[in-house]
Amino acid sequence: MKAAIEAGEVVTLDQVGLFCDGVAVRRAGTETFRLCRDQLDEIVTVDNDAICAAIKDIFDDSRAVAEPSGALALAGLKAWVAANPDVGEGALIAINSGANVNFDRLRHIAERAEIGEGTEALLAVAMTDDRESYSRFLTMLDGRSVTEFNYRWSSEGIANIFVGVALKQGPHEKDDLIATLRTAGYGVEDMSDNETAKLHVRYMVGGRATGLPHERILRFQFPERPGAFMRFLNSLQPAWALTLFHYRNHGDDVGRVLAGISVPPSEQDALNAALATLGYPYVDETDNPASRLFLDGV
Repeated sequence: MKAAIEAGEVVTLDQVGLFCDGVAVRRAGTETFRLCRDQLDEIVTVDNDAICAAIKDIFDDSRAVAEPSGALALAGLKAWVAANPDVGEGALIAINSGANVNFDRLRHIAERAEIGEGTEALLAVAMTDDRESYSRFLTMLDGRSVTEFNYRWSSEGIANIFVGVALKQGPHEKDDLIATLRTAGYGVEDMSDNETAKLHVRYMVGGRATGLPHERILRFQFPERPGAFMRFLNSLQPAWALTLFHYRNHGDDVGRVLAGISVPPSEQDALNAALATLGYPYVDETDNPASRLFLDGV
């Protein structure tokens, strides 16, 4: 999708009914604005994630006086400003364009907005499939919030984790994090701009794990605070294998997690006691038809 962006001449909005290429611009005081006009040689390409981020910005930022239908123009304006850092002082106006968003698309927007804003990185991280590797990885995030953590046990002894990490400083922070993880011996692939990963693979991490005995599938409510995942890991005995973990932050007051734990029958009472001490609400979904049909590898 494309938005037409052009710096235009500097004008003062000193009267109602000022027109730009036939589009009325409502009076907004005497501030100086640069109008965005439809100039073919100033077209800026805007990707889907940037448009999603602009829609989120319209809802979140009280300074944006526009409907969702203005998201395309706002995304283009942001792209133009990023490409023209010497634009100088003064406010910028983007003429509304596009169509209103359908409510059935809001989930897609929420998933993509953080990436478009540069506040989330999606990474595929390979590590040894053991508790120590998970703990060391979380420690190396250096306080950054985990926004997504999808994992399924593999008999090969290597865990390939699809993980989202919140960023505060944009793309260069993501690059620094990837370099740090690779230096520490983790295999890392950046999935932030991978359409197949974002549209499909993130939802497919899981499935059957053939040859995995005595797995219990548990649906948890984690507290949405730093350290909740580490506390969960530390509550499990070293001999109990974490076989499945699916989590995605959706802005709720609790984190909704589906986890698999492989525990011998003789230690089931010990697992129940450990979970009671942990105190996270959970439901045993081992016998749920969805678990039996799509997760049980026996």
